[in-house]
Amino acid sequence: MKTMPNRSEGLIDLLVADLKPTPPLTQSGGMARAGLAALAAICIAVFGIGIRRDLAAGQLDPVFLLSSGLFLLLACASAWSVIQMSRPHVGNHQTGWAWAIAMAAVLPVSGLLTWVVSLASGGTLAVDGEGWKCLVMGTALGALMAAGLTLWLRRGAPTSPERAGLLTGIAAGSTGMFAFALHCPHNDIAHIGLWHGLAVVVSSVLGRLLIPSAIRW
Repeated sequence: MKTMPNRSEGLIDLLVADLKPTPPLTQSGGMARAGLAALAAICIAVFGIGIRRDLAAGQLDPVFLLSSGLFLLLACASAWSVIQMSRPHVGNHQTGWAWAIAMAAVLPVSGLLTWVVSLASGGTLAVDGEGWKCLVMGTALGALMAAGLTLWLRRGAPTSPERAGLLTGIAAGSTGMFAFALHCPHNDIAHIGLWHGLAVVVSSVLGRLLIPSAIRW
């Protein structure tokens, strides 16, 4: 007695015939990609634009170290959260980036207080006319990180594309500003708080607006 062919099994075989195994998304692999993007941005800033004179002379300003460290911490925490979001699972909560943002917010708040104290002491509200270069270049250099994390998210399945886009923008702006700070000669907290902080804000807004549509299938 002949058995009737099972059409469902044939359909399944047809659907899976062209499937190929893909390497799993790992946290280490994602961070390695983010690290390469950050390294590329740093190399462009140092070798393409030029390193600041005090660093070239081996001198480290405390304000530079503090501000650059905060931007680097924010970049790492945000990138880590984005990579986690690419492979969601139960109990997967990302809160480190929120604490990093709170710490990085010290910079613009300090810059604002500096201006307020200056005005209260009879000073004038002077805005650095060269700061727009930091804003533009920090945002542009961060595009390397944004591209790398966006491609990584497209391989995964983020459950909140909007938050993923926002965090990608924060990671991109922080990375770009960390890289360009290696060239920027300014050490005053008002300049760093306004222009360097603004680069992160602009990048986060762009990430929130542009990236969600790019990572949805």
